[in-house]
Amino acid sequence: MDALELLIAKDAIRDLQSRYMRGQDRLDAQMQHDCFWPDATTDYGIFKGSGHDFVAFAQDLLKGHKANQHLIGQSLIEVEGDIGFGEVYYFAFHRVEIDGQDRDMIIAGRYVDRYERRDGVWKFAHRTELVDWGRMDPAADGFLADLTGILMGARGAEDRSSQRDWLRTA
Repeated sequence: MDALELLIAKDAIRDLQSRYMRGQDRLDAQMQHDCFWPDATTDYGIFKGSGHDFVAFAQDLLKGHKANQHLIGQSLIEVEGDIGFGEVYYFAFHRVEIDGQDRDMIIAGRYVDRYERRDGVWKFAHRTELVDWGRMDPAADGFLADLTGILMGARGAEDRSSQRDWLRTA
């Protein structure tokens, strides 16, 4: 694999990582499903099984949250022909309600991935999630309610990022 082919492969894998996270945050199950090969496996500790079964598990779990945001940090990607290996840092924010109080659950860790290119397309063949640390705090963004003109994010079609027709003429 020459330098240009390697660069293209790594870019496709980074795009895969971003689509996975967007599918999770916007509760777009189809986008997240499309990131896994049909025979992909996962091990998240709290869930171990197929990639597609994990998507159903995660989407159902996150529906109970008020908001989520997953940020991708540095990633080390190594490509060996049609197989790639990755270590991807993440920072995950979850707004949850516990005993009637909004809480912010923050989890940071890494994904350890195996990617496979089939018919020119890169997808997850295996994904493991490692948790490095976490914390739970009372929600502290009540001040936003006092500000006017704030555009808040949403899930699915309600989020501006899903409104391509609006964005074309904005």
